[in-house]
Amino acid sequence: MNRKTMVLTAAAGLLTPALAACGTASGGGAGSAAIVVGTTDRFEAADFAPAPFDPAYAYDAGAWNILRQTVQTLMHTPRGGGQPVPEAASACRFTDSGNESYRCTLRPGLKFASGDPLTAKDVKFSIDRVLAIKDENGPSSLLSTLDNVETKGEDTVIFHLKTPDATFPFKLSTPAAGIVSEKDYDAKKLREGFEVDGSGPYTMKAEVRENRLVRAVFSKNPHYKGDIKLQNDKVELRTYPDSTAMGKALTDGKIHMVSRTLSPAQITELSANPPKGVKLVPMPGLEIRYLGFNTDAPVVKDKAVRQALAAAVDRGALISKVYGKSAQPLYSLVPTSVTGHVNSFYNKYGDGNTPKAAALLKEAGIKTPVKLTLHYTSDHYGDGTAAEFEALKAQLNSTQLFDITVQGSEWGDFRPAQKKGDHAAYGLGWFPDYPDADNFLAPFLEQDNFLGTPYANNAVRTRLLPESRRAVDRNVAAPAITEMQDIVAEDVPVLPLWQGKQYVAARDGITGVEWSVNAISDLQLWELGRGVSG
Repeated sequence: MNRKTMVLTAAAGLLTPALAACGTASGGGAGSAAIVVGTTDRFEAADFAPAPFDPAYAYDAGAWNILRQTVQTLMHTPRGGGQPVPEAASACRFTDSGNESYRCTLRPGLKFASGDPLTAKDVKFSIDRVLAIKDENGPSSLLSTLDNVETKGEDTVIFHLKTPDATFPFKLSTPAAGIVSEKDYDAKKLREGFEVDGSGPYTMKAEVRENRLVRAVFSKNPHYKGDIKLQNDKVELRTYPDSTAMGKALTDGKIHMVSRTLSPAQITELSANPPKGVKLVPMPGLEIRYLGFNTDAPVVKDKAVRQALAAAVDRGALISKVYGKSAQPLYSLVPTSVTGHVNSFYNKYGDGNTPKAAALLKEAGIKTPVKLTLHYTSDHYGDGTAAEFEALKAQLNSTQLFDITVQGSEWGDFRPAQKKGDHAAYGLGWFPDYPDADNFLAPFLEQDNFLGTPYANNAVRTRLLPESRRAVDRNVAAPAITEMQDIVAEDVPVLPLWQGKQYVAARDGITGVEWSVNAISDLQLWELGRGVSG
């Protein structure tokens, strides 16, 4: 699974109104040393995902949230968001006016959790390893602008880039640039299973059943030196099969906080009638959902069909029916709060515009109704996905311009089939690697793109993407970013549907909840602490 295909479970169950006494817990809850956090993320070691926590392989939101606690990066996103700041590094900067050479100096005295020293050689080994393995499901594409890594002494690393890339500091803040030791990781092979070793703020002990992680215990790393300030000594992450089971655990006092993911129904209930002792905390979010297209498939090869779908979809009605307060309409691949966003799809098609859709199909000479199957994954995003696609089917069929069927399949079948081009149209989700428009455009539009799509636009690849990466001031890059969004709206290789909102539920007595998840859905367990019980 790729990070871009975020793991979300959206079951319809509500939190039970009755609550255990405020500030109490059983079975390792509030009365134990560890702060306990629930998640519906699933971590599995299987043939299609053999190394879920290897930085050269891991590229999903859940796995990255494990790595962010345990594997250090040179840079990281600061508490309140914004530009990355040094983490394992003491300082980093571009050393040329063209943004093609980036130098980092390591903090003195860095060590892995084992006690072994961490030097510039380890940084180079880790980056080179990701590029050498170049796993098709991994994050190596994030380092596509990197030419080579040079070291000077034990504390200096210089990154030489192929082309200017002002977003490179962001990329060094992702687990794709996580620092590991060659004692624990092979230079050319993945480290299979659930073990992970690094120099991050925590060490991790995994409890595994039937090749699935059910519990991860994070303990403070005594050798950690970095920018992060820990507010606790131990945090436990427990996995749940769905949001209903997770909500009950919170109700019963067995966990202190729910990280990912509350269902839309739970969010509505907690907003209107929060149970005593539990608080719902809204947070900014940058996840998106979209339809993707195999632009070589006969049924959608003519862009008029894709354009007609873009015109016919009613995002507001879709969200109202399925997701409620947990989503908002999205008219671009770039979310509304990201610098450079424009409503390109709304500007071109409006929303739920059946006359526009009919005119597009008629002008192209396409016979209606157009028969098309929309594919989705039945076990990757939860029950809400099936409801979403049924709603899409009803919307589109009501126009009488389309004859839509929907088909769900398990992730292990869906994703390989999608990448091979077996699905003409399919639904996926995306969490950004970093909060910049580049990360909502390049992974879909570059040659080696995440979707494996045959779609290509020469202006985007050869001119606009390189141009957009030149400027450190992202407002200066806005014209190129805007043009790319308009091209996507014209060609419709993907059709954005909605942008998610994040909510966390926590029991009284837990502090730092508002900082525990940032806008790009990074879990920051070190922010959690204990305060006065309610």
